[in-house]
Amino acid sequence: MRNPRIYLDQTLTSNETISLSDDAFGHIVRVLRLKDGDSVTIFNGQEYNKQLGEFQAKLINVTKKRAEVVIGEFITKNNESPLNIHLGQGISPGDRMEYTLQKSVELGVNTITPLFTERCGVKLSGERLQKRIEQWQKIIISACEQSGRCAVPIVKPAIHIDEWLVQQSNALKLNLHPKAQHSIMNLPADYLSEDDARVRLLIGPEGGLNDDEIAKANEHNFVDVLLGPRVLRTETAALTAITALQCRFGDIG
Repeated sequence: MRNPRIYLDQTLTSNETISLSDDAFGHIVRVLRLKDGDSVTIFNGQEYNKQLGEFQAKLINVTKKRAEVVIGEFITKNNESPLNIHLGQGISPGDRMEYTLQKSVELGVNTITPLFTERCGVKLSGERLQKRIEQWQKIIISACEQSGRCAVPIVKPAIHIDEWLVQQSNALKLNLHPKAQHSIMNLPADYLSEDDARVRLLIGPEGGLNDDEIAKANEHNFVDVLLGPRVLRTETAALTAITALQCRFGDIG
């Protein structure tokens, strides 16, 4: 019997009974057609007794409109990378941005800031922008459910690239640039602290960053790095760079 993982945005405690959220109910009951007595795994992205993990639970009182779960055993589960990655991603149109967010979460990214740049080609503001950010966060939650992560990355409010570049940070700052002189895989190991390994990774949109944006990134201590001799699409660049960083400094390899 399949045991789906479900995110619930509320406090979870062993031996309690709670109602499923509308989203969780729709997925578990309407889509997966689970019934009374079926097992599910639930998590909320928060620590329980100072540890990350998930709860085993059982469905009860399933009706056409609602269902409850009895929360059972808490299982400690920490599959988070020792490398903390904050992705500054130039906004790309539609499915490309969603794909980048989904896969970057599966690869271990911790924080994502969508960036408006000269070439991003996407004009969003006000209510439309807020709805898009809410949709992106749902995609991230779904990626956590699928990949087994118990920590839920955050999509920060979308800002202009200039605002992101000036934010104070002690992280290693990297800008993926097809004309850079140094490979991302050849970064010295002592670039990162073993006790607090953090990276701010800048990825341009479709069409890349312009010369002025690259110059401003360099002014704020972003190091230009290269992935290879070919020009990559924005979604390919982000995911390849994250994988390379996890191989070099994180939990892959």
